[in-house]
Parts: sequence; C-alpha cells; structure tokens
Amino acid sequence: MSRKPRVLYITDLAYEAKGRRYCDEDIFLSTRLRAEGFDIALCHPLDAAALTDGFDLAVVRNSGPVLNYQAEYDEFREQALQRGTRVYNQLTGRADMAGKQYLLDLTAAGYPVIPTVDRAEDLDRLPLVDEYVVKPKLGADSIGLEFVPRERLGELVYGDVLVQPRIHFLHEVSFYFVDDAFQYALYAPDPARRWALEPYEATEEDLAFARRFIAWNTVDHGIQRVDACRTPEGELLLVELEDLNPYLSLELLAPEQRDGFAVSMAAALRRAIGEVG
Repeated sequence: MSRKPRVLYITDLAYEAKGRRYCDEDIFLSTRLRAEGFDIALCHPLDAAALTDGFDLAVVRNSGPVLNYQAEYDEFREQALQRGTRVYNQLTGRADMAGKQYLLDLTAAGYPVIPTVDRAEDLDRLPLVDEYVVKPKLGADSIGLEFVPRERLGELVYGDVLVQPRIHFLHEVSFYFVDDAFQYALYAPDPARRWALEPYEATEEDLAFARRFIAWNTVDHGIQRVDACRTPEGELLLVELEDLNPYLSLELLAPEQRDGFAVSMAAALRRAIGEVG
C-alpha cells in the first residue's frame, strides 16, 4: 500500500485581518485536504524552514504579510530553491511574490493596469488627478499606503515607492484561479468597503482580462487572485496580482462551491507533487 502524500501546510492561525478570519479558511482547507487523502501538518511561517524536510510539498497559505518575518521567509525561500523543495505556490511568481515591480513592468508593456511609476521624472506619464496613491514597493495589506495631493508629489523620496493616480471606480472584483483554471469571482459593490464581498458572475470578457495576467505570470502550480477595479467607463484595470498567499474568502461561497474549490486544490497539489491529478 503506497503512503499518502505528505503536505506541510504553512499558516499563521493567529493572524488578525480587518473583517476577515484567516484561520477559519485554513482550518477548513486543511481538513478537506486530509479527507482528500493527504497527510497534513500545519506549521507557523516562522518554523517553515526548519520543518520542510520529510514532506512532499510545502503549501504556503494564509501566512500573513512576509514583511512581518522577512528574514525567516527569505531563509525558507532560499533553502527551498537550493534543495529543490516543492512549494505551492511555486516560487517563480513575478507578481506580489516578488514585490510591486510587476506593476511598473505591466504599465510599460501596455497591459490594462492602473498606471504606475517610481521616478519623479515619470510623473508626467500619469493622468492629472487631484490625489495620488503612494505605496511601498515591498508593501502588503495596505501597509505604508498613503494618499498624496498632486502638489505634494515633488516632496516624495523616490526609489522605494510607487505612485499611481487615485482611481474613482464603480467596484472592485477579484478572480480566483487554481493553477490556470478559473474557480469563481467575488466583487465589492461598495468601493468604500473592500472586503464586503458578494458573488459575481464573470463574463467572458472579464475572464479574458483576468487570464491575460495569469498567462503573463510564471506560476504553473499555485493559487492566484486577480484583483481589478472597474472604471466609470466600464473598463477593468488591474489593481493587484496576488501570487504568494491570497486570501480566498471561501466563507462567502455556497457549500458545494467551497467543496469544489477544495477538490480542485487537492488535484492541483497532486500535480505539483507529480502524481496524476
């Protein structure tokens, strides 16, 4: 009898987020993955580097912003790359996994993204608006984000920050993928309440938008969330491509949809390990 695949499930069950209980999501997913035939061990991100040996796969889930434990995360990442440890999400991501540089790259490449610059001499490439969003290149969960009036842009210290026009949008919408397969979409109809999410019926045009960014990224094995805002003209613009540990808002799904996600994730983990999904 072959043994079950062993998964080290990395999560911070004590992490507190505004209006969201990350721990509930990981308790549900780890329980369902166990029912799908995996041996599961949960561990805190601070312990991950010391515990990956002996597991077939390390799954990074709701581990909180890595800024809170950057040295330990860097050690985990370096060790995994050196030893060939299988990690889910795969460590080749070019989006939030690697900081915010991708917003500059996508802007330069002409993708439908909120225009982004990081140099004072490039400010004229941004639309003229009354207020701008300034965020650290290595930011997460809105850490360090501030709104700056146009007249103060010249006072900023450039190098480690990004500048974007503050977009007045109709709503935000998120598209959730397991590997390259679309799972579901949720949206926040009230722009002032980012996490007051409701089910969203994605159109083919919406999915074509989201899949452009999934195709651009280099993550064959992983859960990704494409966050976008819809302008008053109806256009979608990328806000963020989360490819490290995206929160999934599974509690908002119907039970059968939530179970379907768990089944899709289990199949994806088997593919990542090398078994038939």
